[in-house]
Amino acid sequence: MAAPNTPAAKTERLLNLTMSLLSSRMPLSKQRIRRMVEAYQAIETDEAFDRMFERDKEDLRRMGIPLVTEDIGVFEDEQGYRIDQRDYALPAVELTADERAVVGLASRAWAHATMAGTAATAWRKVASGEEVGEDPFVGLEPRLGGAEPAFEPLKDAVLTARSVRFDYARPGTGGTATRRVEPWYLTAWRGRWYLVGHDLDREAPRVFRLSRISSDVDVTREPISVPVPDDLDPVSMIAAIDGREPERSPAVLRVRAGSGHWLRRRAERVDALDEQWDRVHLQHAGLAGFAAEVAGHGPDVVVEEPTELREAVVERLRAVAEQHEGSAS
Repeated sequence: MAAPNTPAAKTERLLNLTMSLLSSRMPLSKQRIRRMVEAYQAIETDEAFDRMFERDKEDLRRMGIPLVTEDIGVFEDEQGYRIDQRDYALPAVELTADERAVVGLASRAWAHATMAGTAATAWRKVASGEEVGEDPFVGLEPRLGGAEPAFEPLKDAVLTARSVRFDYARPGTGGTATRRVEPWYLTAWRGRWYLVGHDLDREAPRVFRLSRISSDVDVTREPISVPVPDDLDPVSMIAAIDGREPERSPAVLRVRAGSGHWLRRRAERVDALDEQWDRVHLQHAGLAGFAAEVAGHGPDVVVEEPTELREAVVERLRAVAEQHEGSAS
């Protein structure tokens, strides 16, 4: 058991006190509580116990635990303490149809993970008593994948308000340029991560897609000098540039039946190969971003053409596999 004055010991003591008060249908006197809670038994004097118990009572009430005081016995000044289970228990969780759909979709993200069984059991409990089909989320699918390599250092830079430096692939040119940026926001938009910040070279706000960062992110010691504008809307900035680039590169993908719905919606043509696979023809903008999207489908999407896209997807899948192998060791 932890020392009596440590946070861990206090947490253990409050938990034991709560369980003792919940387990009794009748109010408990202080002396009986002292005998039931192990931490109180170690208190040598009545005065020290009284002080500790008074503090613990106030802590429970501040946490929202409905501790009540009642007169017990034949003496008016003898008091007992209890917690009514009806007041302590949380009400039943009632979800709307849309909320159940969100919870169910989230549970599907664990379909191939170590917690798959737990997630499936939780979903069945949420859906119990409801008319839920075998698969109510047709057309929606979670993706696998690791975070962009630039995500972690940029997140730290945003939190610490430090400027960054990285090489950035310029769309449509095939070249790269070094960018010096004071980061303001790290935001997800339509399945991609973007950095919004002040470009020190252009002296203006700019948006950077993380998938186009082609080097390690150098987080400098320099604090940001331009504060975040009060009227800045990062989502609006990202939406304003989204879709500007023309779709110009063809790709041929083999997509498993019942998957790749977003790819199919953008396809120029879909040819059925057999009962398990379809061939999908579509255009895309930007090798790195599209490779990340395809890799997110895992074994359900296979690149047939072009070769550079297939190699980029394989490289990303290997990186994800190595990341999981490293975390498991």
